[in-house]
Amino acid sequence: MEYRSRRTFLGLPLIHVAMSRVENGVVRRGVARGWIAVGDVALGVLVGIGGVGVGAFALGGVALGGFAFGGMSLAVIALGGMALGVLALGGGAVGWHAALGGLAVAREYAIGGLAIARHANDAAARHYFEQDLPAALLALTEHSEWVWVPLVIAALFFLRGREEPPGRR
Repeated sequence: MEYRSRRTFLGLPLIHVAMSRVENGVVRRGVARGWIAVGDVALGVLVGIGGVGVGAFALGGVALGGFAFGGMSLAVIALGGMALGVLALGGGAVGWHAALGGLAVAREYAIGGLAIARHANDAAARHYFEQDLPAALLALTEHSEWVWVPLVIAALFFLRGREEPPGRR
């Protein structure tokens, strides 16, 4: 199954959905590219949802983006079974700044069954996750347009440089 919206912006469809299909007995994985992408592999500037999801907001078995939710997440804010990011929340969480999970490893703050950080399972870490983090996320949302500019520019260069294989349109 494949759907591509007629409307485009900067050469990319607003919505692209591409799911696996069988052609001549061969399974072809669906690769979706657009502002909002859904597929086996989804490369979305804003949203990517799929087995592999890439986008400002990504959801998938493997998710990469600004905010990522998935089995394996790599993002600024990552949530998942294995989460890697500036802030990581998951079963195994590795965060540059903070981590929360069964295994939580970070530079500054960590809370978990096994926590490794400057402040691990202590009052400062609890204070960070209960009060400082919500305040920081609120401040981030107030100026979020500046956070996404570099991500959107990088995604556009990546997606526009990819050529469609012959016969894919």
